[in-house]
Amino acid sequence: MSGENAPQDNHHPVPIIGYHRAPLTQKFGAPRQPNLVALTSVIEMLVPYDTPAAFVGLEAFSHIWVSWQFHQNYINKENSVNKADSSFRPQVRPPRLGGNQKIGVFASRSMYRPSSLGLSVVKLERIEVVQGRVLLVISGADMIDATPIVDIKPYVAYSDAIAHAESGFAPAAPILLEVTITEVAYGQFISLIDVEKSNENSDKSGNKNIGTEPATVAAFIHNIQNELLVSDIDVIKSLIGQDPRPAYRRNDKKTSFVMRYKSVDITFQLIESGQLQIIAIVDMS
Repeated sequence: MSGENAPQDNHHPVPIIGYHRAPLTQKFGAPRQPNLVALTSVIEMLVPYDTPAAFVGLEAFSHIWVSWQFHQNYINKENSVNKADSSFRPQVRPPRLGGNQKIGVFASRSMYRPSSLGLSVVKLERIEVVQGRVLLVISGADMIDATPIVDIKPYVAYSDAIAHAESGFAPAAPILLEVTITEVAYGQFISLIDVEKSNENSDKSGNKNIGTEPATVAAFIHNIQNELLVSDIDVIKSLIGQDPRPAYRRNDKKTSFVMRYKSVDITFQLIESGQLQIIAIVDMS
C-alpha cells in the first residue's frame, strides 16, 4: 500500500494474554538472547486465554515462539504513544559490538524499537493446569518477571530452523566468562536454602520438579520466583558468565556489581581478565 493511501492511524493494539513469572525481576543479569541459560520460569495465562482448550495439541511441541513486550524501557514507562513516536531511535549500540559501534535498529534486537515487542523461542517443559488455569513451564527465556505476553505459537523445526543462515555481527554465541565463588559467599548461599526440601524438589539432573508441589496458582508462581534450590547456584553462575556488566565497565577490576536473583542479591566482581567472582549473597526478602 502506498504512503498516500495508508491508514492515518498506524497503531495496532494487541491484547496481553499472560505474564511471564521469573526469578529475575531486573534487567541487569537477564540473558541478552534466549536459550543461553536454562532458567526455569512460567507463563501465567490470563482470562479468557487461560482455558485448557486453547492449548490442546501444544504438548506435542518441544519449543514455542513467544511474542512479548519490552515493558521496562523508558518509552513504555512513559506510557505515551506520542512519546514513543517522538523517541524513535534509528540506530542503537549493541552490547555485542562493545557498546560503541552504531547499527540500524532493525539490524538489532534492541528493546528500543517502534513496536517495543520482543520475540523468543523457548523450550516448553510442560503445561500445567492449576485451579483450572493454564501455566506454561518454560526454560531458556530472555524475559524478566512481569513481562507482558502477547502471543504464543509452536516452533516448527522444518521451517523455523534455517541450517545455513548467516547471523551478521553475531555468528556464534558469546564466550562465557569463568565464574568462581568465594567460600564465604557459598556459605551464605547454603544458609539461605532448605537443603532437604531442595533435594526433594529436584530430579537426579538437578532440574526443578515443581509440578509435584503447589495446589494454587499463587503458590506455584511463588516457588518459581522465590524458592532457592541447591541447583540455583549453577544457574546464577551461568547468568553472571554471560557478563551483564556495561561494556564500558568490563575492564574494571574489584568494582562490585549486584544482580538480583529470586529473593537474594548476588555481588560479583572482575578479579582477573575473563574471570568473575561471586563475593556475597544476601537475602533481600
